[in-house]
Parts: sequence; C-alpha cells; structure tokens
Amino acid sequence: MNVPDDLLYTETHEWARREGDKVRVGITDHAQSELTDVVYVELPKMDRQANAKEAIAVVESVKAASDIYAPVRGTVIEVNRALEADPGLINREPYGQGWIFVLKIDNADDLKQLKDAEAYRKQIS
Repeated sequence: MNVPDDLLYTETHEWARREGDKVRVGITDHAQSELTDVVYVELPKMDRQANAKEAIAVVESVKAASDIYAPVRGTVIEVNRALEADPGLINREPYGQGWIFVLKIDNADDLKQLKDAEAYRKQIS
C-alpha cells in the first residue's frame, strides 16, 4: 500500500499535502482500494467554511458512498473539476491527479492533529 512520507493523514483515510497556508486533500491509496471503482465524486462548494472532521464531499464507488472529511478547519478555495468527467482518477492517481479539494487553513496548528506516514501505516496494517 502506497503511503507517501511527505503527506499528513487522518483517521478517516484522507491525506493532506501542505502548500504554504493551504492543504491539498484527497483519499489515500488504502481508501480507494477499499472503495474499488470510483464512479462519482460530489465536490465541496467553493468558499465553503469547514471544520476539522466535518463531512465536506462524497465519493461513490460501485460498492458504497463514503463521506470525505476536512482534515483541518478552513475554507474551500479550489476543487478538482477533472473528477467530474473522470472520477476514476482517484483510483489511478490517489496522490496525484486524483486530489479532491484545497482548503485555505484557518490555523496551521491544526495540522499537528494529523498523523505522519508512519502512524498511518500502523493504523492500516
């Protein structure tokens, strides 16, 4: 299972890549593998305020629909429109082109609540 060392992770299988005062968010390789074929993504609304651990998007697969949670408190400033035409990007490139949204972080200290790669590997093993 691919767990990049440069990302942060949530208990609910989202990853967060810090980009200055923002985080790019997607679901982990483990999560996409459990979901199997992703067929639809409900993206969050632009400018939406979200609290950490708040459901903000939905990923639907042939098996189930899963809520996607904001890893930290912030405002949605970008969504991955490519997923509307090709939701399978999440399966093929969960850490690349399959990202879901970008949050402008309200408080960078919130990132300290997330897991590093080693802690996430232990969670899924």
